[in-house]
Amino acid sequence: MTTRRSVDFIDGGSLSPADRGFTYGDGLFETLRVREGRVPLWSHHRNRLRDSCARLHMSVPDEGRLFAEVIRLCDGFDDAVVRVTLSRGVGERGYALPASPRQTLVVAASPLSLDACAYAEGIAVRLCETRYGEQPLLAGMKHLNRLEQVLARAEWSDTFRGEGLMRDLGGDLVSATAANLFAVFEGQIVTPAVDRCGVAGVARAEVMACREVAVDAIPLSRLVVADEVFLTSAVRGILPVRAFAGRTWSPGPVARALQSHWRDIGLPLPWMEGSQS
Repeated sequence: MTTRRSVDFIDGGSLSPADRGFTYGDGLFETLRVREGRVPLWSHHRNRLRDSCARLHMSVPDEGRLFAEVIRLCDGFDDAVVRVTLSRGVGERGYALPASPRQTLVVAASPLSLDACAYAEGIAVRLCETRYGEQPLLAGMKHLNRLEQVLARAEWSDTFRGEGLMRDLGGDLVSATAANLFAVFEGQIVTPAVDRCGVAGVARAEVMACREVAVDAIPLSRLVVADEVFLTSAVRGILPVRAFAGRTWSPGPVARALQSHWRDIGLPLPWMEGSQS
């Protein structure tokens, strides 16, 4: 299998240094997992892209053309990760919206490799000092400014911890740096709200579509008494948490059932390859 990264500039042919995505972070992105030419979470990606474009006063790209480009770039990859980046494009100097915007759409694809051990045994996570600021106008969407996550991820470099948990300004947990957070308490699945900060992940949306989930605050004191904890990501799927703040867990029945669901919708996790329900 080739390991070459494929990149295509759909609209405009090249990226200008005056592009507002570069100068202001004025745009959106989606990160998709493509498995054997299929995008099982596509409807969630599409819905979030539509909603985010409306909120940022941007035009939704031609969805048929975009989907075809995603599939074309993944040709030859059994498993791939694709990033779709949409910016407002080049505009006049200043923050005012361009009078005649010509949006920039970039699609990039590369092979995906996942660590089987992380899914079989779970990952250790740490608490990040960097916190989310609150901005309801931007909360939930994957806009191009990810500096909060960049600073949080810069807090550790060891390979023992696979993720870091981030809090809001009030101290409640919101998510990991690149995944949504779920906890289980006496059979009830709980996830934090993302209407003031954080990202409304597409894997989070899939879990909430197939299971009953309560949206509620999860302070540190509550998380450490959970029966199980797991993270969700469009690319990485369902990741059980095995260690945090002196507490340890084994992957629980809810996480295992959701891992099986991921396999059933066409996104098998590496340690489950070939297994049966």
